[in-house]
Amino acid sequence: MKNTYLKKANDNMPHIYEREIRPDVNPGILQKDDEFVIDLGNHYVGYFSFVMNYYDIYIDAPVRLSIQFCETKRELEDDFSSYKGSLSSSWLAEEIVNIDFPGEYKMPRRYAARYIKIKVVACPRKLVLKDFCFRAVSSADTDSLIKCDIADEELKAIDSVAVNTLKNCMHRIFEDGPKRDRRLWIGDLRLEAISDYVTFNQTDIVRRCLYLFAAGNPDKNGYVPAFVYENPDFVSGHWYLTDYSLLYGATVCDYYNHTGDEALFNELYPVVSAQLEAAYSSMDDDGVVTYPGYGDIFIDWCEGLQKITAFHGVYLYVLDILINTLKKLNHKDVDLHIKRYNEAKNVALNLLFDKDKKAFVNSKDEMQYSVHSAVWMILGGAVEGDEAIGILSDVLDSKDSVKPFTPYMHHYVVEAMVKLGMMDEACSYIKLYWGSMLDLGADTFYEVHVPGDPDFSPYNDRMINSMCHAWSCTPSYFIRNFFAKK
Repeated sequence: MKNTYLKKANDNMPHIYEREIRPDVNPGILQKDDEFVIDLGNHYVGYFSFVMNYYDIYIDAPVRLSIQFCETKRELEDDFSSYKGSLSSSWLAEEIVNIDFPGEYKMPRRYAARYIKIKVVACPRKLVLKDFCFRAVSSADTDSLIKCDIADEELKAIDSVAVNTLKNCMHRIFEDGPKRDRRLWIGDLRLEAISDYVTFNQTDIVRRCLYLFAAGNPDKNGYVPAFVYENPDFVSGHWYLTDYSLLYGATVCDYYNHTGDEALFNELYPVVSAQLEAAYSSMDDDGVVTYPGYGDIFIDWCEGLQKITAFHGVYLYVLDILINTLKKLNHKDVDLHIKRYNEAKNVALNLLFDKDKKAFVNSKDEMQYSVHSAVWMILGGAVEGDEAIGILSDVLDSKDSVKPFTPYMHHYVVEAMVKLGMMDEACSYIKLYWGSMLDLGADTFYEVHVPGDPDFSPYNDRMINSMCHAWSCTPSYFIRNFFAKK
């Protein structure tokens, strides 16, 4: 079956569109230690080429250039040799190239950049660099972008950057980031797919990604891996994030609800069911979904975040989405999942919710008060209506609560607001968080953004951060579904 899934994934390989960006730049006659910057005018992902020629006397030794690809203007000033982060420095996009003869030079690697800084490191004589070309690539067909009427100018600007973010993460798969990793993660996939449905609506890439995870190696309990590699060849990931594995089921349901493709849903339902069975089997003696004793739970990057309540909420959330999908299909398993949902909901209210404090605070999470627990319990339907609005408002306003860190978690905060009908609050939240990246000049939305702390990095060095990241693209999903004229 794994080979069948992999074959179908490859049958749904998306077409890669190309566009030549030819910046109008003339650096003049160059010699050793000269440097200049090319501005592409926007953030793109692709391949760079140029022509090198001698000026007056033939160059009788190789020309050595340093070429640095920068996603933001700030990166132009970065000294990559000072990097001290926890991820490999080989992700830093700087190349030392040696050119033996005059003519066109095509750089073989793919880069994510708006700015390109070129320095002449060594050359025996004067030279000329010209005919710069950046061949931008993406599997997003920009001609098919769904048009929508967004009256609010700030939301319109946010949508434009979100669309650019999604486009630059769409290649053979939905990549998490085109600068670094370039892997397919379930958490990113889910958010990219729902954003794709309201922008490019290219469902082939969604199908391909769903099949790739189905082809992955499950762990001993049936959880699919959190990520896979696929270029040049398919390799199953070695890390299991159990909340991500559960969200695979939500992604399959999202796809069915958007396309009505019953055949694909039925084909992948055994994989979806296995994720829920794995979570069900990991319940502790109190009936709370918990760590299975290996792997991890993601939820967010917050240091010290307690995750059991939020994970139980993810379980409820996915079950609820699955139940509604199975009802449409008159599926035989709907009653089983309803029974398990009701049991898990009762556990959430009886053991994970403090009725006196009106908050999801409990001993399972060492009495930690977090936005994450509240959001996932609201999304999972444990609390509803005015009660849920009060819980969410209080935890967001509290100076003592743990707040969201990643754009990924900020998405689910907005989703909870939308579910509760807090539309003004959701709109303001989008403007406050994603709009503050626009204030920094963002062409694409970032992997991590902490307003007021532009140097923050989960990898201990800002230079390695991805400034175009898949899980940041979802303002388009909200804006086009809820804040634009149809």
